[in-house]
Formats: sequence, structure tokens, C-alpha cells
Amino acid sequence: MMAELGLAALWLAAALAILQLVTGIWSMRAPELVAITGAVRPVTILQAVFAALSFTVLLYLFAVTDLSVELVAANSHTAKPLLYKITGAWGNHEGSMLLWVTVMALSGALIAGVEYRLPERTMQAVLACQGFVAAGFYAFLLFSSNPFARLPQPLAEGNGLNPLLQDVGLALHPPTLYIGYVGLSVAFSFAVGALVTRQVTPDFARAMRPWVLGAWVFLTLGITAGSYWAYYELGWGGWWFWDPVENASLMPWLAATALLHSVSVLAARDALRTWTLMLGVLAFSMSMLGTFLVRSGILTSVHAFAVDPQRGTFILILLAIYIGGALLLFALRAGAVAEGERFSVASRESALVVNNVLLTAILGIVLLGTLYPLLAEAFGERVSVGPPYFNLVGAIFALPMLAVLAIGPLLRWRRDSLQRISRPLIVLAAVGGAALVLTAVLFGVGFLPLAGLVLAAVLAVASVMPLSGRNLRRVPLAVWGMVAAHLGVAAALFGMASESAFTSERLVALAPGQATQVGPWQVRFAAVQPVAGPNWTALEARLEARIGTGAPVVLTPQARSFWAPAQQTTEAALATSWNGQLYAVMGGAADDGRWQIRLWWKPFVTFIWYGGGLIALGGALSLAGRVADDLKRRRVRARGARRRAQMVPA
Repeated sequence: MMAELGLAALWLAAALAILQLVTGIWSMRAPELVAITGAVRPVTILQAVFAALSFTVLLYLFAVTDLSVELVAANSHTAKPLLYKITGAWGNHEGSMLLWVTVMALSGALIAGVEYRLPERTMQAVLACQGFVAAGFYAFLLFSSNPFARLPQPLAEGNGLNPLLQDVGLALHPPTLYIGYVGLSVAFSFAVGALVTRQVTPDFARAMRPWVLGAWVFLTLGITAGSYWAYYELGWGGWWFWDPVENASLMPWLAATALLHSVSVLAARDALRTWTLMLGVLAFSMSMLGTFLVRSGILTSVHAFAVDPQRGTFILILLAIYIGGALLLFALRAGAVAEGERFSVASRESALVVNNVLLTAILGIVLLGTLYPLLAEAFGERVSVGPPYFNLVGAIFALPMLAVLAIGPLLRWRRDSLQRISRPLIVLAAVGGAALVLTAVLFGVGFLPLAGLVLAAVLAVASVMPLSGRNLRRVPLAVWGMVAAHLGVAAALFGMASESAFTSERLVALAPGQATQVGPWQVRFAAVQPVAGPNWTALEARLEARIGTGAPVVLTPQARSFWAPAQQTTEAALATSWNGQLYAVMGGAADDGRWQIRLWWKPFVTFIWYGGGLIALGGALSLAGRVADDLKRRRVRARGARRRAQMVPA
């Protein structure tokens, strides 16, 4: 009965999405019909209610392990811990798509409930576009990926969830990433609404900016969490492999980063109007492309849930309709959008434009490297594009982008000169020179790690320079957000360069009582013992690691065997200190009683994820500051309106 309730709620949500589209279009064409015009927002909110109900029912079915539902039987098991039963609801194709469309519906409801800054006609166009996008995904679920399909006969036990997904990372990574993806659908709807009504103004940008900021924050958190999850779960010690599905999450982030800066310029200085609209379309295009790559079955990956080509065709059709239609609309209407305010070459706007161009170039490089092997394979050729291409070619644009990122915030809006900021530039040059000499002389690392370490030092100093000479208590939250985000980029870049330059690796076969050295760590192999979990058994090694005469740190890497489904995995063990991580993985046993142990010492690798968290924090601070400014602006307008009303004679 519960499955039927969820399916009924899904059908009702789909019907309301179509009604949202129709009433939105009708309201734009006939604004005098008050009954229709006033129905757009309530219909949008009601759609979200039914979508949330449908997803809640799916969560319940997984929590109670209802094995009469095909999706639950295929992706759960009675012996799984409750956390993994619940997170397993989106650890599959159908459930993750229902989560996607639920987040989209809730986003639309939030817009309908709180957004009153836009002209009503533009708002109706935005909601109509949201309904149009949602209707396509509802159709995909109902006709191609029904999450509530029943089995003719319930199973006694489920097939279980992929052991690699039985981790707390599944509770964090997909939901945050999906919120970011769907937030970009809101930016897409805003861009389409502005194109339809030709209302591209600073007020439009101020209304759009919080949604872009929110999406960007969640994308940052999702990518950061996913990177760390892969790092400790897959057992190979890498934090990024340029896997096509990793790239599918990176490309929307790159586009969203460019969009965030562009919409901020439009909101503050009434410039970059067409650039902002184009990036709004491009960012969601990358989200849709990532969805196609993951759901089409053309990739083999732990991320790729769908293996049915018909589903890939369905999404490809949606991609063509949404993105092709938006690009056509942009081509037809962009010429009618006013140019906006001009600015000089030496200005903060110009620095943001340069960085946006470089971000777009990096996006193009990642897109080409991701799609080219797939296109080549379609013609019978197998081509591998990996880190050597992405790292080297991407650095051509990333290094100057980071240099501009350091200088840009020091410039004034509209018009400035490099002579005015000559003193900060001298300081940054001195910092960069000192970092270059120290790193090259003391460590002798390769070019890319060296450039990364130098730019990290320069960017760390440059990120706090906008605070110089200011009363810190009066610095706006948005400025603190910019400082935190740029400092986070410096921290992440430092972690990436350090991991690449200074990592030590050791693969040894040890018997109990023997020891080895990796980096500054002395590691002793103490014993191996069997352990058991709720749905697995394992052999667990006990390693005692210490630096010099310091206190020992115990690491317990495992070789696990799951029985539902039957699969073997390795569980890495990590010892984290202020200056890096010791990473240990347990291998198989040799005939002479020794065990294979792989060890890595990764100096400052944790700064990658500290930096990601700091970037997200910066976005959250900026979002809070922008929201507070908007509320203050509304209160001022309301007080002014009340005063004017009181001045009117009776």
C-alpha cells in the first residue's frame, strides 16, 4: 500500500508540474486573469508537497526493507545497518533520480514562497521554466525508471547494496551534489525567464545571486566530500583521478564559479548582462550532461547506476530539448538585451572577466578530455585520456587564472590603475620570490608542484589584503566570504601541490613483529586478527606507527568480505597529524606467513579538504551577507512606503 501511495504522489506531482507550466505561460499572456495569475505560486508549492511525500515514502520502504518493491529488493538487505538502508534509497538509479526531482520541486516551492523581488511577469516565466524542466524528469521517472514497481513475489532477502557505497559518504556526497545540480536549474530558469521578458537588470541579478551562491556552496561541499570518500574508500591513496564521472561534477562547478562572479558584477555594477545569461544556461547544461553520462550506461563506474540505453536516450532527448531550446532562445533574444555599464581594462570587472574566460577555457579542456574517448570508442578506437593531459593542459589556463585571482580583489570597481596597487604587488612578488627560492633550493620539486606551492603562498597573502586598513568589525559578511573562499583556494592548492611533490610510498611484505619506514614514520606490523560486522567479516591488521620516540599510533586496515552482495573490499586506515596523513592498506598473505602492506606518507594532503570546506564556508558567509543586505533593503523600502502613505492627506 505504501508503494502505491508513493507512486500516486509522484503522478500528482507530475500533473502539478504540467499545471505549473501551463498557468505560468497563461499568466504571462493574460495577466488580467487574476485567478490564473494567482494560482502559479500555490501550484508550485503543492507540487513540492507531493514530490516530498513520494520521496518520504521511498525512504520508509528502504528503512523497513520492503522486499516486495523491486528497487528495495535489488539494493538493500535485511542485515544492513539502518543508516545504509536509508542512504541506499538514493544509492541507485531510480532513487537518486527521485531525490533529484524532489530537490527541484522543493527549490521551486522556495522560489514561489519567498521570492518577490522580480517583476511578476518575470517570476511567472521562471516558475513556468521550472515546471517545464521538472515535468521532463517526472516523465523520465514514471515511464522509464519507476522507483515503486512491485515484484510478482517478494524476495526472502534482498540483493544488498554495493559495499563501496556502504559508507557515511553516501549520506553526504550525493545529496549535497544534487542540491548543487538542482540549484543550477534555478539559475537556468532565472536566465530563461529574463530572456523571455527581456528584464536583465541589477535587481534581477540580486534575486538570482543567492540561488547561484547556494548551488555553488553545495556543489563545493559535494565535490569535496566525494573526493575524500574516494580517497579513503577505494584504497589507492588518490584524491582525484580525472574519472569521467568526477569530471561530470567538476564541469558544473567551473561554470557555476564563473556564473557566480558574473552575476555579482551584474548585481553590483550593471555589467556583463549577456555573459551572465549565457553562463546560466551553460552551468545547467553541464549538470544535464553529467546526468546523461552517469545515467546513460556509456560509462562503467561505481557512480554509473543505469545500464539501460533507453534511459540514456530519454535523457539525451531531455538534454536536447532543454539546452537546445535555451540556446535558441538566447540566440534570438540576446541581441535585444542592453549592453550595460562599461568599465576600463584596469578594474575589478576586467579581472573577473579574465578569470571567467580562463574558467571557461578549463571547462572546455575538461569537456574535451571527457568526451573524446567516448567519441573515439563509438568509431571503434580505444583512446585513454588521463592525468598527463588534464594536469598539463589545464595548468596552461589555471596558473594565470590563479595569478589574476590574487590581484583582482585589490582593484577598484569601474576604473583603477596598477600604479595605485604597486605596493601590494611588490609585497606579493616578494612573497612569491621567497617561496620560489625556498621550495626550489630545499626540495627540488617538479614544475607544476613548484608553481602550485608558489601561487598558494601568493594567494594566501593576497586573500587577506582586502582587510588591510579596515575596521574588522565593520567589514561586510560578503567581504569575509570572499576572503575565506580565496584563502580556501590557497589552502587546497597548497595541499594538492604538497601531496604531488612530497608523497612517499612503500610496498612491503611483513611478518608479525617486523617493521618498515615510510617518510618520518616507523611502522611495526603487530598482528592479524579476524573481526566481523553486521554484514561482513574481515581480516584486520594491527600496525603501530610512530615518529622518532613519540607515542605510537595504532592503524587497523582491513580486508573485508561482504556476503550481500558477495564482494571483497579493502578498508584503508589513516593516521592524521597537523602536517599530513599516514595511509595504510592491507593486502594478501604470502606463503611464508608475511602480509602485503602498502603505506603512503602524504604531507599536508588534508589541506585539500580543509581548503574545500573553507571555500564552501566563504560562499555561505557571502550568502548570509547578501540575504541580510536584501532584508535590510526591503525594510528600508517598507519604511519609506509607510512614510509616504502617512504624508498623503485623508
